[in-house]
Amino acid sequence: MADSARQEPAAVGVRLGWQEAIQATVSGLGYDLVDVERAPRGLLRITIDRQPGRSYRVGRGPEAVMDGGEFVTVDDCEAVTRQLQYALEVEGLEYARLEVSSPGLDRPLKREADYARFSGQAVSITLKQPFEGRKAWQGVLSAAEGGGWQLVFKNGKTEQVLGFTLQEVREARLVPVVDFKGRQSRQVKDGGANQAAANAAPATDQAAADADDRG
Repeated sequence: MADSARQEPAAVGVRLGWQEAIQATVSGLGYDLVDVERAPRGLLRITIDRQPGRSYRVGRGPEAVMDGGEFVTVDDCEAVTRQLQYALEVEGLEYARLEVSSPGLDRPLKREADYARFSGQAVSITLKQPFEGRKAWQGVLSAAEGGGWQLVFKNGKTEQVLGFTLQEVREARLVPVVDFKGRQSRQVKDGGANQAAANAAPATDQAAADADDRG
């Protein structure tokens, strides 16, 4: 009689790693996980963002309301902090201090979904390898025909296009835009205070050097 095929036992009680546990918790609460940083001295820094078109509960008890705004609030950070503390304890993942915050005005773009969400907005990127002698570029982000992404910018009076893929990018961030009349601004509440930003400026090679220092 032929031997039956050997079946591997199902994993029981398998604990999640850092990234998996944090991703599952943040997305389960309806937020986007923007970044995870394990800093020195046990600091675990988590950056979250709201998902477009979704409403979130703000406040507690009978005074709680549903907020459909696009900006992260203190209530959002507190809700995610409480759930992460519980989830990380269950998974046995140790840390000294947990910090949950908004992405700020210069929100980093890391995934294809981030690029799709912010298509049409001004973005600065730092390439892994220089193109035409520079790594730092800035322009309006859009999807490129045939795949990939592109920045559209003006060089003098001439409109130019830089095509790229995510694999070629070391770092990408939104360009902070502040309209002092209160329109078209990305003012994100973090810890109860509005973060301010300077007007958008051309990308420089110093930005590329800063990105290299970060990683």
